[in-house]
Amino acid sequence: MRINRNKFGLVAALLFLTQVIWAQDYNNASQLAQRLRGLASSSNAATLKSITKTLGGKDVWMLTLGTGDMENKPAMAVVGGVEGQHLLGVEMAVRFAEDIVNNNMSALENTTYYVFPNMSPDATEQYFANLKYGRSGNAKDTDDDRDGRMNEDPFEDLNGDGMITMMRVEDATGDWITHPADDRIMIKANKSKGEKGKYHLFTEGADNDKDGAFNEDGEGGIYFNKSMTFAFDYFTPGAGEHPVSELENRALLDILYTKWNIYAIMTFGPGNNLSSAWRYNRGGATKRVVTSVLKDDETLNKLISGKYNKTVGTKDAPPSVEPGGSFNQWAYFHFGRISLSTPGWWAPMVKGDSTMKKNSDKNREVNYLRWAEQEGLSNYFADWTEMDHPDFPGMKVEVGGIAPFNMLNPPISMIDDLASKHNEFIMEVAKMQASVELINMRTESVGKGMTRITVDLYNGGTLPTHSQMGTRSRWLRRVKVELKLGNGQEIVSGRKITLIPSIDGDAARSMTWLIKGKGAVTIEAGAPHIGFTSSNVNLK
Repeated sequence: MRINRNKFGLVAALLFLTQVIWAQDYNNASQLAQRLRGLASSSNAATLKSITKTLGGKDVWMLTLGTGDMENKPAMAVVGGVEGQHLLGVEMAVRFAEDIVNNNMSALENTTYYVFPNMSPDATEQYFANLKYGRSGNAKDTDDDRDGRMNEDPFEDLNGDGMITMMRVEDATGDWITHPADDRIMIKANKSKGEKGKYHLFTEGADNDKDGAFNEDGEGGIYFNKSMTFAFDYFTPGAGEHPVSELENRALLDILYTKWNIYAIMTFGPGNNLSSAWRYNRGGATKRVVTSVLKDDETLNKLISGKYNKTVGTKDAPPSVEPGGSFNQWAYFHFGRISLSTPGWWAPMVKGDSTMKKNSDKNREVNYLRWAEQEGLSNYFADWTEMDHPDFPGMKVEVGGIAPFNMLNPPISMIDDLASKHNEFIMEVAKMQASVELINMRTESVGKGMTRITVDLYNGGTLPTHSQMGTRSRWLRRVKVELKLGNGQEIVSGRKITLIPSIDGDAARSMTWLIKGKGAVTIEAGAPHIGFTSSNVNLK
């Protein structure tokens, strides 16, 4: 027994030590794999497997957290790394899993969690490369400019600072000007207000294929968050030739479509329907192909959004970014689940003082620079530096801008409280999940060997058993109520099996049967995503 305790203590100590080391920065693919393996080996409630390898040779991991009959307990999927530049999402998903295993095992009594920490490992690895640039796509070679050549116009690090920023070219025919509150930031000239452009703006590099476009066909691949089936944007760079064209997308969907117990998906990504709920649009909701959240689901989204804002407490969220083919929208519109998404962090709005020029349009980049300066950060901006450029002889060309990844990912030292609050929020949603029970059971003898049974199937959760979209989905099973008979028993009235489309939270569905015979019958009710309940009833 002493040996087992010592082994457990050693595993716990090593796990703690590695967490301390990894807490210095975000994890690369190798570090993430080691961290997940350590977590899985520390608990019988955690199971780790690779669901596929990307074209870049990176594992896409799935961590299952659960106890008992996991497949027949309500479940949530927690998904990070849907956007390759969003390393925070990967970290938040892993920290959620670590919190469950280390501090909150009781959460697994009623709920199973499927955690997919990083769906874009090829892209997130660019953060750790010698040349750092914001990357969203996987390792597939692509012909984004459709000229018959692959990856022929990549980025170039013109100023040798190890990262790709922007390039501004002074030219009266340009559409860009400097921001009035901070001349480091570029904005488009508003000609309706009499503003005149002064610059062209490009990503840092050269026009290698001489087609007039800069860096439009470098390494980039297919974006996980642009290649799902809902609102897929054909012929768009990063989207792929068709929906779900990539190994990582297909592998995730193959898993999710077998997990009938999932009732909600929590995504850490650029989409945000938690700070502000999706809005119902009658025109979009009544189309043959629905493009708006349905009315009842808008109300549900507002309820959960209120819980999020109260728990997490973040304010002044930027507008939600939802490209066509996004995962968050697919999870709702095509998978029928409660779909929740948040970037988890954005630079808080800085209140200007008398020494600052007024940021009248609340420009997010201007605000980020002020926040970074206020926090004493370093290396968050590459100062505009003039240089000669072969594509613009005799013209003033400057390279500079906000460092890649920074606006989406705070320093990791700042996210402890943020992760804790998001973990708390997910637990709050789990407490709201639908849960059915049979109550108010009544039996009455009506003569001639017959018994009337009446019962209420009650949903004691706050959430409905199905979202409104879920009632339309073939991928979410209806609530099944089955009356199981013994020998010599017969149903005189009522159905042996009843399928119920949905039961609202804190609501019930009454059921009644007339049974002929003696002994006892069994009533079973439920569905994988809400759990099951049963009761034995003695006939009179």
